[in-house]
Amino acid sequence: MSTEASLNPAPVPLFITPMDVRWQDLDAYNHVNNANYLVYLQEARLKWLKDIPGDWYSPAAAPVMAHSELNYRLPIEWPADIQIELFVNRMGNSSMTIGHRILDSNDPTRIHCDGSITMVWIDTRSGRPVPLPQAVRDAVAEAERG
Repeated sequence: MSTEASLNPAPVPLFITPMDVRWQDLDAYNHVNNANYLVYLQEARLKWLKDIPGDWYSPAAAPVMAHSELNYRLPIEWPADIQIELFVNRMGNSSMTIGHRILDSNDPTRIHCDGSITMVWIDTRSGRPVPLPQAVRDAVAEAERG
């Protein structure tokens, strides 16, 4: 594990949220199990989406994860106060790539994880891509304005 991510400044965050580290998230080495990092990131994305005014989801169209990348930099040991930062790396017609970082809440130079995921909005019946919802585009534009 490396801390070299701390040398690369992140763009302006789209969304920041604290996250609880639970005892059940740990492995035998008192570290958060690697699979739980994906759970933390999913919860952060859902918190962001839930706060978007307008429809980002419908019975006919929904987001699915098409790709994930996680770079484990420092273990998260219990007890810990962490926060998740989300960034927009790329917006496409039907997909968006969201960058993420898991940081120590008390020392944001301590980066536990960084990487990105790509979400694609699909027609729930056919599985084919559909355009990104306008509510998502608007929320990203609003965040970029600051």
